[in-house]
Amino acid sequence: MTRRILVTGGSGFIGTNLVQHYVDLGCEVLNLDVMPPRNPHHAGHWQQIDILDLDRLRAATQAFQPELMFHMAARTDLAGSSVADYRANTEGVANVVDVARELAALRGVVFASSMLVCELGYLPRDEFDFRPTTPYGESKVLGEGIVRREAAGAIPWVIARPTSVWGPWFDVPYRSFFNAVARGLYLHPYGVRVRRSYGFVYNAVFILSKLAENVEHDAAGRVFYVADYEPVELRAWAEKIRRAMNAPRIRDVPLALLRVLARAGDALKRLGISNPPLSSFRLRNLLTEAVYDLEQTRALCGELPVGVDEAISITVEWMRNH
Repeated sequence: MTRRILVTGGSGFIGTNLVQHYVDLGCEVLNLDVMPPRNPHHAGHWQQIDILDLDRLRAATQAFQPELMFHMAARTDLAGSSVADYRANTEGVANVVDVARELAALRGVVFASSMLVCELGYLPRDEFDFRPTTPYGESKVLGEGIVRREAAGAIPWVIARPTSVWGPWFDVPYRSFFNAVARGLYLHPYGVRVRRSYGFVYNAVFILSKLAENVEHDAAGRVFYVADYEPVELRAWAEKIRRAMNAPRIRDVPLALLRVLARAGDALKRLGISNPPLSSFRLRNLLTEAVYDLEQTRALCGELPVGVDEAISITVEWMRNH
């Protein structure tokens, strides 16, 4: 069994769960991140390293000599005005490839990309069919290109594109969604059914671990979406969350009202409030169906360990304690 696991961005949401997964397996785990761990129990696994600092990144990886790497570190918000604001997603990727090529014991690297290499709801024809609509998405397209050009023939690699992932240690936007349901503030557009490929974080970690196990073989040089295999219907998912929380009933309201509230949220953003409950951008996302083809992920990784009802129960219990 692989014993030394390096996670860049292991203080982030998915990274925190990835670190815990391998700690639970008894592995030696190193988290390289500019931010301290979300989980205070991970403090002993953390080194404060910026992936843009090539010399310190090289020194840390050479000292640790990992057998597997997960490159999760990234700037993930959508507030940047240009690709230049997302150097971590381009130069940072190049730095990780650079140091990985020098690691004698390394079996391979799982590089985290994003579903937003394409417009939300757009189903790409193949892994090279990109249609980003944000500077963040553009930066992830460039990052994938760096992996393909600079890692090819040098290290085994696989690219993972997580979709909308939720669960313990999450933050905006999905913790906000759970909180809104809990307080009876979630309003659903009347008569609208939207299906989404969401992913519970324990299942996402399971998929990432399977990709790592196969990075030298069936997964090598390929791209996999990371989500639960069966999409959720948003209204039904919200209702399951409501019941698990014993929350007030969900109100179905006319779409016109939600558009008014979204415009009010836009105005709040212009006044400097960064995270209003609703905005035109969030409403558009809420109304966009996005179901991805996960058959090749299922074929490689097998069935997922946690169903949606259990996942909601786990998440609600975690929220009560955090």
